[in-house]
Amino acid sequence: MKFILLFMTLSLFVQTNTNEIYKFTTLTKVNEWRIVNDGVMGGISKSSLILNDLGNGQFMGHVSLANNGGFASIQLNKTIKLADEKKFILLRIKGDGKAYEFRLKSRIYGQESYVYPFMTTGEWEIIKLPISEFYPQIFGRKLNRPNFNFKSIEQLSFLIANKQEEDFRLLIDWIGLE
Repeated sequence: MKFILLFMTLSLFVQTNTNEIYKFTTLTKVNEWRIVNDGVMGGISKSSLILNDLGNGQFMGHVSLANNGGFASIQLNKTIKLADEKKFILLRIKGDGKAYEFRLKSRIYGQESYVYPFMTTGEWEIIKLPISEFYPQIFGRKLNRPNFNFKSIEQLSFLIANKQEEDFRLLIDWIGLE
C-alpha cells in the first residue's frame, strides 16, 4: 500500500509539472522545522510537529488566548529559487476543518511575512495558493506594501491563529511549486 501511495504522489508531480519543495517521509528529520508559538509574547499556546506512522508531518497542539496569546506555528528555513513560470504553491494536506495560514519570507531575518489564509476540509486535499496573492503582514497587521514579488523564498511556515481557544491537527504530506 505504501508503494502505491508513493507512486501516486510521484506521478502527480510528473503529470502536473509540479516541483517538490518539501516532502515528509518516514526518514524526515522534523527538527529541521522550528516551532514558534505565542510564548514569544507571553502566551501559553502549545504545539508539536511529529511524524505519523505513514511519514506525514503532524502539526498539532492547543491555541490559548491567555496572556495575550493566540497562535502556533512551524517554520522551515529553506532557500527556494522561483522560476518565472512557477505561479503557485501547492500543499497536500489533511486538516481538521479549521483555518490556517501558509507564510513565505523572502529573507529569513526580515520582519514581514507574506501570508495566504486557507481552509481545510478534514479530508486529504491539494490546495493551490497563488504566489502573487501572498500579502505582507507584521504581528497580525496587513502592511501597505506590494504582495510577494521576489525571486526566491528563504522561509516557509504554517500558522494557526483563529482568535479562539482550540485544539488543532494538520497533516502535511508535501509542498510543491507549479
